Amino acid sequence: MIIRILGEGQFRVDDATVAELNTTDDTIEKAVAAGDQEALTQALAALHAQVLSDGQPVADDELEDSDLILPSADASVEQVRALLEDSQEGLLPG
Repeated sequence: MIIRILGEGQFRVDDATVAELNTTDDTIEKAVAAGDQEALTQALAALHAQVLSDGQPVADDELEDSDLILPSADASVEQVRALLEDSQEGLLPG
C-alpha cells in the first residue's frame, strides 16, 4: 500500500504495518469523537512516525497513486472529522 503524508511524501508500507497502524487509527477516531485536539495531534504524530520509520519512501521520479492520504499532524479535529465522515473505516482501511 502507498500512503501519502501531506507535506512528507509517499511511503510504501506492507500489510503487517498497515495492521499495526490501525491501532493508532482507532485512537484517532476516539480523539475526534471526544473533540480532543491534544490527543488527536499526538495520535497523528505517532501514525506519521510509524509510517516514516516502517515505510519505504517512494522515489520522487516514480509516479504512483496513493492508496490513502493522511492529514498533517497539526490537522484540526474538524478537518479529520470531515475525512472520517467520508469513510466507514477510519483513516486506514481494515
